[in-house]
Amino acid sequence: MAKRNCQFKLVILGESAVGKSSIVIRLCKSQFSEYQEATIGAAFMTHMVVLEDPPTTVKLEIWDTAGQERYHSLAPMYYRGAQAAVVVYDVTNKDSFVRAKSWVNELNKNANTAKVIALAGNKVDLEAQRVVSHEEAQEYANQNGLLFMETSAKTATNVPELFTAIAQRLPHDIEPPRSSGGSATQPQNDSPAQQRQVVVRLETGVPTAIGIFV
Repeated sequence: MAKRNCQFKLVILGESAVGKSSIVIRLCKSQFSEYQEATIGAAFMTHMVVLEDPPTTVKLEIWDTAGQERYHSLAPMYYRGAQAAVVVYDVTNKDSFVRAKSWVNELNKNANTAKVIALAGNKVDLEAQRVVSHEEAQEYANQNGLLFMETSAKTATNVPELFTAIAQRLPHDIEPPRSSGGSATQPQNDSPAQQRQVVVRLETGVPTAIGIFV
């Protein structure tokens, strides 16, 4: 059976300081820093997931959004056209879990956004400081049809597993998007091993990145 190649846009949402950028950098670069600078606008990276059954290579184009309140109004610009979303909260911060629920509600109100929504409870390495129980988050995820995992960007716990699970749930039979004739703003021609980060300024358009590549 020939291997199929698919490409999807994935957006990372959540409050500031919950570890969104740390998760993405751990996934794409296998790195972690205790002092991660706040994202301005959004950052872009790519990650390849190879699935065995059926043989499929999934390219995830990951948009890591800023969590600060002043950037909230920009979020729709980044999650528009996304086939998947990861909503991150900090297991040691109850308010971040409440805010994560608001992000899920916002995504669900946009019918054309996110076929797969994952909820990630980050910083499980800080178990002694936990205030959001696994059971509470799992129950919420079950009630809302979310993929749920607890992660640690610091120790890499469940980070690759989360994105592999997302790739497995995405449809692999969609057709490539037709060209609209507009200018492309999406970084192109990534090799399978290449990961790039682009800081997106307010004037930069956000592409949809749907379909089949190669």
